[in-house]
Amino acid sequence: MGQKDEAMRPLGAQISHMLKSRGVDVIFGIPGVHNVEMYRGIEEAGITHVLARHEQGAGFMADGYARASGKPGVAYVITGPGLCNIMTPLGQAYSDSVSVLTISSCLDEHVGHRGQLHQMKDQRAAAATVCDWSEEARTPRAAYDLIDRAFTEFESQRPRSKHIQVPIGLLGTMAPEAPEISQNYEDDLRRADGRIGAREVSYFLEKAKKPVFIFGGGLTTPKSENGGMPPNELYVRDLIRRSGAAAFMTYAGCGLLEADNPLNFGTYLGRSESKRILNDSDLVIAIGTELSECDLWRDELGHGGILARVDIDPEVLVDRHRADIKVLADGLQFVCGLLEQLPQEAASPKWDEAEIAAAKKRFLAEADAERPGIAVICAALADVMPEDAMIFSDMTQFAYVAKEVWPMPFSGHWHHPTGFGTLGYALPASIGGAMARRDAPTVCIAGDYGFQYTVQELGAAVEMKLPIPILLWDNHKLKEIEDSMVESQIAPNAVVALNPDFCKLAESYGCLATEPATLEELQDALSKAFDADRPTMIRMTAALS
Repeated sequence: MGQKDEAMRPLGAQISHMLKSRGVDVIFGIPGVHNVEMYRGIEEAGITHVLARHEQGAGFMADGYARASGKPGVAYVITGPGLCNIMTPLGQAYSDSVSVLTISSCLDEHVGHRGQLHQMKDQRAAAATVCDWSEEARTPRAAYDLIDRAFTEFESQRPRSKHIQVPIGLLGTMAPEAPEISQNYEDDLRRADGRIGAREVSYFLEKAKKPVFIFGGGLTTPKSENGGMPPNELYVRDLIRRSGAAAFMTYAGCGLLEADNPLNFGTYLGRSESKRILNDSDLVIAIGTELSECDLWRDELGHGGILARVDIDPEVLVDRHRADIKVLADGLQFVCGLLEQLPQEAASPKWDEAEIAAAKKRFLAEADAERPGIAVICAALADVMPEDAMIFSDMTQFAYVAKEVWPMPFSGHWHHPTGFGTLGYALPASIGGAMARRDAPTVCIAGDYGFQYTVQELGAAVEMKLPIPILLWDNHKLKEIEDSMVESQIAPNAVVALNPDFCKLAESYGCLATEPATLEELQDALSKAFDADRPTMIRMTAALS
């Protein structure tokens, strides 16, 4: 069927209309003279645009939106510096398996014409270093095909950030509308059938005397809109009940198991003693996790028996851990396949529950000793935190402790820049998360130094009237780096910076602000912040503990 004449629009406008037809409701970005044509069709398409103060903020917002909504996050940026500024968020999304699509403008020609505004030697190749792929669309059809390729791969493969650039001249060229959707984007397109691999693993699970599961972020999903328990958690929790196995969760997998489950070792996989525990096991089944440095904080897992790996990424299955059994499959399908092989009734625990409880007490004590005073503050906050709150944290000592000790009731509700490990993530990511969940509580946790990387995004949060509590841990320095220097017998250097008055700074953007003096005042401040019509800065110090 041919395109109707009245369907012709500038390509930049057609791209926004196409994104809307693919389910995009929000775009994060900054307009400029090079990408102005991309802004022609945003409002007409019915898409909300969030104006970031820096392209890095736009990228983190798209990341937070994707994590909170389960849909791709989209950002618009300009040629050259705009793309360079968003490369850190693209690297973070790549590392943490987040569906982020950045669309940028690019020069029509950059080889024979030097000295152009925003010129780079090879913009496409630069973005490719931090993305799954980076491609240039030189025709309208190529732009449409690349967008559909990105959305299809977000659904069918391990999610990774992607970049599409479109020449400035082409963005303003009249183009037909994009083709209709050729597939149902809600379908699960995972190629491998996890039930096949589950049959093999179930044999070893039945024979094992002390099996351990490691549940990773590949199994998580945000709580459903109707408030019900996500199926992932129902199946994972049933798997522990019917297998009698114990389990660890990675930081990204926190919340998959109930905090008080007697067979749950928690998110303490990075503790050195976990190596001994895994060595005592005769079967370790790791599902949906890279078992990366940031999961283990050591070079090896430490298992003494059989290691089975389940992942949708074949690269993970042949990594340094050298799994004995490799299953290329979606984690949830695999869990369902295992459940089909197990009896319906609860199995007798294959681990001593008292020993697990004692180990968790030791882990908590270690975490508190390493970074004193934070665990008690976490406990106070967790007591009054809404059950469905979604938390976005930054690289800060407060979050390092919280990720281990905080009892999350659901999976997919704590988001941290784990792999790439950038500073400045939490505030803009929480903005993106709040845009995805306008009627649900969203929380930002940041440290005093990293917060200043993206502090300007307070303006965007106020403009969008987002009631985000900003829990700012202010220890007046780069304390984690100072501790590292001391441990390495280096005289602490360059770890103290002049801080602003964070409450006054927040108020200057139009935020509310408070400095609680007690844990009770902190709890009250958090509860009130959710009912506000704007963000609330809540400054926390060690004096609270």
